Amino acid sequence: MTLRNILLGAALATASTAALAEGHMQTAATAEVQGKGEIAGSVMLNTSASGRTLVKIDVTGVPAGTHGVHLHETGDCSADDFKSAGGHIAGDHQHGVLVEGGPHPGDMPNMVVGDDGVLKAEVFLDLLDIDTMIKDEDGAAFVIHADPDDYQSQPSGAAGDRIACGTFEAS
Repeated sequence: MTLRNILLGAALATASTAALAEGHMQTAATAEVQGKGEIAGSVMLNTSASGRTLVKIDVTGVPAGTHGVHLHETGDCSADDFKSAGGHIAGDHQHGVLVEGGPHPGDMPNMVVGDDGVLKAEVFLDLLDIDTMIKDEDGAAFVIHADPDDYQSQPSGAAGDRIACGTFEAS
């Protein structure tokens, strides 16, 4: 990570925190994340004044390395392998930013976790509609995968096993 990226991330975090404090965004959905081993934390979705969704991730106990993270179509993390969360929130899109017709509304960049096991990030999603894709009749889920997303393999980026999951409740 370059100094520029660190400073940009800090500036975005400060701006988004200030915007929340001033009422420019409202919390739309929160998921408590649990996973294999000691993985635990939360994910918060907010709708910004620009209409973009801000995803704030704060999870600990994640194995060091690069992990694919996605929003999945069903708010159910009951299966041991978390496959009860279904596939990605896809809309009418293909998976991945490297594919014509992509990305899925729930596709996010890979997340790099250090030896401390902390996954803390903020991501803006332009295609995600919280009311119709997260708060629909079966809810939605946040999933951390064991491996990085290759941003092109269909339907899920070859990101490997699901190692953590958190549910967003249906409205």
